[in-house]
Amino acid sequence: MVNGEPFAQLPDDLYIPTHALEVFLELFEGPLDLLLYLIKRQNLDIVSIPIAQITKQYIHYIQIMEHLNLEMAAEYLVMAALLAEIKSKMLLPRQIDAEGEEEDPRATLIRRLQEYELIKHAAEDMDLMPRLERDVFSIDVDTSTLTVIRPLPDIQLKEMLLAFQDVLKRGDLVSHHHISREPLSVRERMSSILDSLRGVDDMLFSQLFLKKEGRSGVVVSFLAILELSKERLIEIIQLEPFSELRVKTLLS
Repeated sequence: MVNGEPFAQLPDDLYIPTHALEVFLELFEGPLDLLLYLIKRQNLDIVSIPIAQITKQYIHYIQIMEHLNLEMAAEYLVMAALLAEIKSKMLLPRQIDAEGEEEDPRATLIRRLQEYELIKHAAEDMDLMPRLERDVFSIDVDTSTLTVIRPLPDIQLKEMLLAFQDVLKRGDLVSHHHISREPLSVRERMSSILDSLRGVDDMLFSQLFLKKEGRSGVVVSFLAILELSKERLIEIIQLEPFSELRVKTLLS
């Protein structure tokens, strides 16, 4: 897919080196996993596995791994040596123990395969189980009895001046380069601010300034806010340290 469209024909000038991409589909967790895969693929009984045939297939898979330049683990080679040893013992006369029973060279390997198969099936069954209450547990916390008192930070004069400076800079950006006398009144601006706060919980400090009025309008609005705060008509708050200042009315 190229840009969301199927691309079936390669360009003539595209160079792909030999063996640029090779895929090895089967992934095994170890030599026993590979051996169990070879047995199950042919529907063979673990108890009566044909050692010669399985050994030949096992060696073939190791050769494929070497051909793909995969790092060979020592345990795979150990299993190959074990299979070769069992194969050689199968060709020799069987030894009879004290009880008159022949010892099967495959017995140890068969027992390991059976134990591995049981553990593998158990792991697969566990993986199918719901992860809730196994890996993840849900909890419920009753917060109805908790009373959280969130004290508001004290606002210092420095923070007021910094907020004023920030709004002043914004006013300079929209001010025009001409001299004009604007009828601005602190008392009128106080009434205008109270009207803006009526019906709302609070407003951002910067929202009480009209950018179109420029620098002089910012100064008048700032003086109006200070006068309203002095007369206990508004409250300047800060929800958390270093957050933007907010203004709320104290009129009911």
